[in-house]
Amino acid sequence: MTTTSAPRPAPASRPVRAVRLGPRSIAALGLVSAVGVVAFCWPFLAPPASRLSAHAEDAPWLFAGLLLMMIAVVAATISESGLGPKAVAMLGVLAATGAALRPVGAGTAGIEPMFFLMVLSGRVLGPGFGFVLGSVTMFASALLTGGVGPWLPFQMLAMGWFTMGAGLLPGQVRLRGRAELLLLAGYGFCAAFAYGTVMNLAGWPFMGSGTSNIAFDAHASVPANLARFAAYCLATSLGWDLGRALCTVVLTLAIGPVLLRALRRATRRAAFETAVTFDAPAG
Repeated sequence: MTTTSAPRPAPASRPVRAVRLGPRSIAALGLVSAVGVVAFCWPFLAPPASRLSAHAEDAPWLFAGLLLMMIAVVAATISESGLGPKAVAMLGVLAATGAALRPVGAGTAGIEPMFFLMVLSGRVLGPGFGFVLGSVTMFASALLTGGVGPWLPFQMLAMGWFTMGAGLLPGQVRLRGRAELLLLAGYGFCAAFAYGTVMNLAGWPFMGSGTSNIAFDAHASVPANLARFAAYCLATSLGWDLGRALCTVVLTLAIGPVLLRALRRATRRAAFETAVTFDAPAG
């Protein structure tokens, strides 16, 4: 007869993590993040006379395919490093919840309640789990809402960064109560604007330079394109980003205490870091 050993409580000196990132996972995350920065910022990195600028209409599609493959590799690497059955179950529940929340405020002044859930989940479950959760949630929500297109890999990477960043915030063990809520609300506010800005970078090059004086111009200088991009953000997404940021702050302050307690209780009971062992049968 086999028995399962009782889970040992995690040391109080460090937070419980659904996934402990190893060297390979960290290297994979660093690589996909570096490629992602290039994929988002290539209009400002490529000189006007380069071949990449000459193929400005094709570059976003090439980067989208590359990012999708690299995100899949990172998710597989993190899974191999310790995404066990309990963590997969938690991932499925949170991703399904986030995907269901995204259409709630779609088309209404940036009211997107999914973002506050990503902030709190990343805070409790850590950066590795957070990156996978953000990417999977955005993929699932795109399937649910029909938002599949060349922008999806960029959304997956940006949401992965957004959720991972919450897991990298300081005070994982000692910071609790109002101070923690203010930290998460401040992060959510700033990160909501950052998410909107990087997604503008993904969509901006698709506009032809002949359609508008704020569109990307492959033949213009970097300062000129920066001015065009700033005008594009102000004209197209500032109000939406502000709505997303305020919605994230309000929900974090209002529902955050209850949800943080629930997530931490579920994490403790799941005992992600406890290895399950079996005793040899008597006799």
